[in-house]
Amino acid sequence: MPNDWISTATSHLRESIKVKVAVIDTCLPDLMATCDATAKCFANGNKLLICGNGGSAADAQHLAAEFISTLSTKFERKALPAIALTTDTSTITSRANDYGFDEIYSRQVEAFGAKGDILLSISTSGGSKNCIRAMETAKSLGMTTIGLLGGTGGKMAELADIAIVVPSSQTMHVQESHLALYHIYCHIVERMLNPELAEAEQRNA
Repeated sequence: MPNDWISTATSHLRESIKVKVAVIDTCLPDLMATCDATAKCFANGNKLLICGNGGSAADAQHLAAEFISTLSTKFERKALPAIALTTDTSTITSRANDYGFDEIYSRQVEAFGAKGDILLSISTSGGSKNCIRAMETAKSLGMTTIGLLGGTGGKMAELADIAIVVPSSQTMHVQESHLALYHIYCHIVERMLNPELAEAEQRNA
């Protein structure tokens, strides 16, 4: 393999590591607040709605799957009610066709959201119009709004009750940090809700 491509890969990984170190310094208090709010949401019988676009849409589905199934098959617990708003193509395309792409998530929040629920919106820029509209609808319903964001956080950081903003303007590196953050998020929430399992896990470690 040519050395210039090895150099490219090395530079990418070093920058990704640099961003993750910055995440340790800037994002963890907001992540812990998100974990606490989500654990209380689930404990009270409420649900988590998740939305995003492109890679963030895939992240929304990934995170919902972790909560519904389990992050680790070695940690057996009950399913947790998380819904990715990115998966129903009939709803998304009908709403987009008739009312515009900005409405695809807000309409679903109106349908499925309720006071006490959480909306988690994922965006590397913080400026996704459909996620902004979803957050506005969620707030009108008395839901907690959380943004998993990048760059400056944009308009979504202003709307969010809790904003986790990865300090990078590079989409790839923001997404790489988002993956690490939502795995930690699920890991901690699972154990907050199942302290006896967490204690047993620690004893068997």
